[in-house]
Amino acid sequence: MSDTVGTAVPDRGKGKGRDSGDRPGLGARIALFYRQVVAELRKVVWPTRKELLTYTWVVIVFVTVIATIVAILDLGFAKLVLKVFGG
Repeated sequence: MSDTVGTAVPDRGKGKGRDSGDRPGLGARIALFYRQVVAELRKVVWPTRKELLTYTWVVIVFVTVIATIVAILDLGFAKLVLKVFGG
């Protein structure tokens, strides 16, 4: 006598294959993505031309200062290594 109450039987017909009807097609997913991107871009507060130029100059000056500091440190460490290990 076989009691099948409470036993789990795997459902083999509803996997993540192409037969699954709960997922939209590729075209629908691309269209949804595009709509979401456009909606997010509408929320962005874009800088004015003056602000953009100001931000650009701030970045250029900052990068130049940091590059100069790194170059000076690199030169100092290179000379220190040459003195320690002789070269």
